[in-house]
Amino acid sequence: MSIREGLRAYPHNDSLLSLKPRVASEAELELIHPPSYIRSIQATAGKPSTQLDPDTATSAMSYEVALHAAGSTLAVIDAVFAGEIDNGFAFVRPPGHHAEPNRAMGFCLFSNAAIGAAYVLQKYRLSRVLVVDFDVHHGNGTQKAFYHRSDVLYISTHQFPLYPGTGDFQEIGSGAGAGFTVNFPLPARTGDATYNLIFDKVVGSIAAAYRPEFLLISAGYDAHVSDPLAGMEVTAAGFGGISQTLVTLAQKLCAGKIVFLLEGGYDLKGLQESALKSLDALTGHNSQVESWKSDQTFEAVLEKSRKSLGSHWKF
Repeated sequence: MSIREGLRAYPHNDSLLSLKPRVASEAELELIHPPSYIRSIQATAGKPSTQLDPDTATSAMSYEVALHAAGSTLAVIDAVFAGEIDNGFAFVRPPGHHAEPNRAMGFCLFSNAAIGAAYVLQKYRLSRVLVVDFDVHHGNGTQKAFYHRSDVLYISTHQFPLYPGTGDFQEIGSGAGAGFTVNFPLPARTGDATYNLIFDKVVGSIAAAYRPEFLLISAGYDAHVSDPLAGMEVTAAGFGGISQTLVTLAQKLCAGKIVFLLEGGYDLKGLQESALKSLDALTGHNSQVESWKSDQTFEAVLEKSRKSLGSHWKF
């Protein structure tokens, strides 16, 4: 609701096209989730309440809403590849990045970003997709879906330690996927400068080496300074800088093909302001150009990342 209100007053509405939402098909869900898991979520439909894990409960409409969240992400992807829009933002809930192939977690039922990445690889015959996740919580579900694969590069910034407890530097993928999972676990109170330096200096160089054909962004705004579920200090302007870096990368590397999809964000004012800053970047209306100064947190992250990933990436 807070984002909807923000969109109504958005000063660049003439740059926006609203797409019709749709549900994901069972075949699309099965790109990530086995039929038995899909049946287990389907079985919650119509029931007043079902507790799936300590943090994840469903209501009577949760299954249908989750189908629309996954399907509408795919609708935005299709619109980009059809040339109907330059880029897009799927404002969907529930979020998805904690949902593992066989397990609901952290408010998430279906793994929207993972489904989107697998979908675009299959339908549009791509070879390399970059999924970037700046939610304050590590996207364990997205990571697990592609941990042994190289056709999806998963990069995450997140507060650590924090739920779900995964996403340390040493988690870099395995087998054919070794080096194609990149985690930046950050201490509490990390703010705009460190975040933006990571995306500008490190994520940018890794992405340039990987040469993705499409960027999919798990856009969680719970690293906002006012968010009640975490302890970071990113501002709306900071999210705007991150978003601009990602949009610019897409323009340089894959003809601007980039889609954001909503993950977390639980301070309504911060969520609205931050999401609209990302929208400014997508629509070409980001007028702020910041100069970020390096700090000890960034230098420490850089050093630890080199130790874990130095044999795979140069940065």
